[in-house]
Amino acid sequence: MTQARAAIVMFGAAVRPDGQPSATLRHRVAAAARFGAGLERPLYLPTGAKGRFGAAEATVMAGLLRQLGVAEADILPELTGTDTLSSALACTRLLRARGHAGAVFAASSGYHLPRCVLLLRLAGLPARAAPPPPFPAAGRLGRRWYWRLREVPAVPYDAVLMLWARLTGRI
Repeated sequence: MTQARAAIVMFGAAVRPDGQPSATLRHRVAAAARFGAGLERPLYLPTGAKGRFGAAEATVMAGLLRQLGVAEADILPELTGTDTLSSALACTRLLRARGHAGAVFAASSGYHLPRCVLLLRLAGLPARAAPPPPFPAAGRLGRRWYWRLREVPAVPYDAVLMLWARLTGRI
């Protein structure tokens, strides 16, 4: 079945030891829901496996989406992604299996979006970035740079792995 509606691939973040979503996860979901509200019935793909604590990131994100008024039928959790690359691969497979033909948007934090979009594009999806959540004003400058600098080696590393997955027919 071909679907012309947009898909929003939501990349996960940590679930706290008490099972509650981290602030980063809550902000990512809220930003994706705000963006999706301006689209005609988008399909939300929260992605993220079970980490050290609580339920799978995708399950927690799906619950937050429902609390924000997103219909259950518009949420397709992807529960196997353990990192950005495996999440992008799994969501690509899900969308292809559904015959998805609409726009694809990556939803994540601002520092993480370039890698998310790149991986989805290398996988063959016409991905674009959804507006990220604002970085907390109270956030420490050193912490901001930690997350940005962490992406420097991750982008080319994951890009090579995604290209390899494509060349070897894994997607």
